[in-house]
Amino acid sequence: MTPILVLITIAAYFSLLFGISYISGRKTDNQGFFVGNRKSSWYVVAFAMIGSAISGVTFVSVPGMVAGNSFSYLQMVLGFAVGQCLIAFVLIPLYYKMNLTSIYEYLENRFGVMSYQTGAWFFFLSKMLGAAVRLYLVCIVLQLLVFAPLGLPFVLNVTFTIALVWLYTFQGGVKSLIWTDSLKTFCLIVSVALCIYYIYADLGMSFSGMVAAVGDDAMSKVFFFDDVKDGKFFFKQFFAGVFLVIATTGLDQDFMQKCLSCKSPRDSQKNLVVSGILQIFVILLFLVLGVLLYMFAFENNLAIPAKGDDLFPYIATGDYFPIIVGVLFVVGLISAAYAAAGSALTALTTSFTVDILQSTKNNTEENLFRIRRKVHICMAVVMGLVIIIINLLNNTSVINAVYVLASYTYGPILGMFVFGIFTKRAVRDKYIPLVAILSPVLCFIIDSNSREWFNGYEFSHERLILNALLTFIGLLLLTKRQPQKNR
Repeated sequence: MTPILVLITIAAYFSLLFGISYISGRKTDNQGFFVGNRKSSWYVVAFAMIGSAISGVTFVSVPGMVAGNSFSYLQMVLGFAVGQCLIAFVLIPLYYKMNLTSIYEYLENRFGVMSYQTGAWFFFLSKMLGAAVRLYLVCIVLQLLVFAPLGLPFVLNVTFTIALVWLYTFQGGVKSLIWTDSLKTFCLIVSVALCIYYIYADLGMSFSGMVAAVGDDAMSKVFFFDDVKDGKFFFKQFFAGVFLVIATTGLDQDFMQKCLSCKSPRDSQKNLVVSGILQIFVILLFLVLGVLLYMFAFENNLAIPAKGDDLFPYIATGDYFPIIVGVLFVVGLISAAYAAAGSALTALTTSFTVDILQSTKNNTEENLFRIRRKVHICMAVVMGLVIIIINLLNNTSVINAVYVLASYTYGPILGMFVFGIFTKRAVRDKYIPLVAILSPVLCFIIDSNSREWFNGYEFSHERLILNALLTFIGLLLLTKRQPQKNR
């Protein structure tokens, strides 16, 4: 694809996106920005959440994973679905009962101000790093397809990308995101499905022949029960998926902000259960696409890129298919990436305004509006700077980097919420930040030495569970004898 064609594709897509954002975000007040005035239809939110959960990282990295990990990622996605059901029936009733704008307000009510601030700052760190890693991948692809051929620097690329995200989220917040994310989910699914069609048609297969060929390929193996030390072992992947989605969805202001925009707790529960089930089938499409990409490469004696993340862009934007495949790739990539980035920027703005600055307390609607606008700009600038730093440091598969970051930064949040919900103990609130810092440090030490200390055992994404457990133990050590605060 030529750089000009890529830019035309992006411009056409964003023209439609800005139109929807403008129509849905007109006359949005602060509550509309933060929680959509709690008037969103559950089925619209469920569809929109697929686009938010499946980022540009998933779009590019998951197809490239099948050569080394087969379909083992699906084991984790099954855990995601179970985790979303737990969120629906454990956390959602609690959040609605407390009428929360930010879910970290629960920690203040349960433990105290220091716990509240600790949860908010760890979310800020987690979401900022995760969103930046996801957007970084998009910037890399745009650099390859557009900016490098035009002789433009990476910094301009990042500025362009962040500006687009800021423009369509600055007005309507969650109220707009529900509809723009629905558009992006539709574009994402259609683009992947059509890419699959063009590839298997080029290989001379029928649909049933494609299904049989993928099913017979060694890369389509889903379940791994043989070696508990293997990172692909079923129970490690499944339970890591359960706890990851509880931490990165149920304890994440980004996703819960959308869920809390539903009209009632029951609607929010239906949204989570349905979106969790749908996500399994969408991820399966990406895995099938990965097998077909490798089949196509082998059939045509193409050089396989060293990094799996490069496989889909390399084939889709080459001269191997009709130009529509490259267009679909660009549309799918920006649909996935900007859905996640827009949601993250809105959630970061909400959390920083409500939790860290506490601007909703004793402020007029007009003052809150001005503060929120300034925070929104600052969050966009910080995200851009983090992407530039990641570009200097990147040395691993992007999707792996996202989950490693989540394991260390969401672990303390998960530990605090589990302790608060499932125990009645009061703790010494002022020491909680120390526990939240020491737990990831101890987790990293154990993870780095696990092979030597545990007879070759290698941690995978279950390091999140270990991190949360260490936080839980730390809170037990901080237990005090005075009665707990009312929840």
